[in-house]
Amino acid sequence: MEIRPIIDHHKTFTLEANDGGARVGTLHTAHGDVPTPAFMPVATQGSVKTLDSTDIDAVGTNILLGNTYHLYLRPGVDLVEEFGGLHGFMVWDGPILTDSGGFQGFSLEHLRRIDEDGILFKSHLDGSMHKFTPEATIQYQERLGADIIMPLDMCVSADAERDVVVEAVERTNRWAVRCKEAHTREGQHLFGIVQGGLYEDLRQRSAEFIMSLGFPGYAVGGLSVGEGKERMYAMTGVTTELLPSDAPRYLMGVGSPEDLVESVARGIDMFDCVLPTRIARNGALFSKQGRINIVAASHKRRDEPLEEGCDCYTCQTYSAAYVHHLFRAKELLGFRLATIHNLRFILRLMEEMRQAILEGRFKQYRAEFHDNFTPPDELVRHVQRQKWLKSQGRPGV
Repeated sequence: MEIRPIIDHHKTFTLEANDGGARVGTLHTAHGDVPTPAFMPVATQGSVKTLDSTDIDAVGTNILLGNTYHLYLRPGVDLVEEFGGLHGFMVWDGPILTDSGGFQGFSLEHLRRIDEDGILFKSHLDGSMHKFTPEATIQYQERLGADIIMPLDMCVSADAERDVVVEAVERTNRWAVRCKEAHTREGQHLFGIVQGGLYEDLRQRSAEFIMSLGFPGYAVGGLSVGEGKERMYAMTGVTTELLPSDAPRYLMGVGSPEDLVESVARGIDMFDCVLPTRIARNGALFSKQGRINIVAASHKRRDEPLEEGCDCYTCQTYSAAYVHHLFRAKELLGFRLATIHNLRFILRLMEEMRQAILEGRFKQYRAEFHDNFTPPDELVRHVQRQKWLKSQGRPGV
């Protein structure tokens, strides 16, 4: 895959249409334009697990997310920079967003200490100590060469006491100032992050301060951390109403189909999550009716695609029976085929929502989606989420 030349854009985001709260726009980056709403597959360590660059492109990916913390530890920022940055190293010529390590400051509670200067991590690989200051995390991301980068922030759990959330907001604000002052790379967008937990007044306080710094885009942080869907939806709506309409809005760490639809309805433009790829490797595949357990015996003789009408490579090429066999036999090809299907499902969902908004029929699309799609039981989902959060010390997320 050839690396496209970098193009300078003077404007970050063009808003093209509204349908109720839902929006369509285009995010402009140095490595190309991204139609929104957009979902970013997660390339934790410079790879979307089980897929190569051709696969990533084929499923319709417009932008990827890389993990600064994991890339810093392995293979190291120096090495990635030697290969021309993350684009050259992983041979991906589209836009990339990198996080700051702030979420790892939340999820790796047993391996970190937080103070005013930043986050001190104990490496899960060898026990060595590493300090992520606001200035350092900006430097790492500049050298990784991402098109969009994030400031260091302080994320807390959904059940955190108000005084803890206040501290997180105030520290996130102070760190945002330091990050903005440290950022020097041209053609690279630094977004701001709004915190505030489940407190409307703290969300407003955070949004007002972060917006006063003048970032080209804004992320909604501190949600999807155990608060339950309805509370997440409510706070997402509260926060988007505070943000400027001419800037992109990014809801961090959200990726289940029903959450994507509801968040787009509330004005979110960008998403990322490991969920589609992680559950694919466990044999859970998306369909318009809900999740399919491909390991179940009912698929043993299914001489048809995983989902009728799906245009992904897996559904166009293989039977459900074959994918079932791969999982039962623990063949690695099964992971790749399932991941291709799940990512294509999510990215096609984004395309369908974009078209529905442009045609002024998003309300109908949203209703039809919920009429057909049955999400997992929320208690089961919460337990799975907690297990995943505890697993974040391992690089295999």
